[in-house]
Amino acid sequence: MTKTSGSTIKPLFDFVLIKPVVAETKTASGIYLPDTAQKKSEMGEVMAVGPGVGNDDGRVNTMILKVGQKVLYKKWGGNEVKVGYEEWMLMEQKDIMAIVE
Repeated sequence: MTKTSGSTIKPLFDFVLIKPVVAETKTASGIYLPDTAQKKSEMGEVMAVGPGVGNDDGRVNTMILKVGQKVLYKKWGGNEVKVGYEEWMLMEQKDIMAIVE
């Protein structure tokens, strides 16, 4: 569950809320890149997770991910959601490829 200005985002089922890691805006030679030239981030921090999703047996499959973990996710997976003035990602757990340790 994450608080935003005036509202709370609590993912449902097997959804995960991710805050993307801010990409470097300056090249090694010192040139600043505009937003349109920056590479879309594929790494972020888990900010909230849903309770899990039910399977055919009626049991809930528990979530693997936990709040605070760094993860790699599919480049075009999920949906962007506005949290304050930032764009975060809301995606299913299956669209996350790895935990970064």
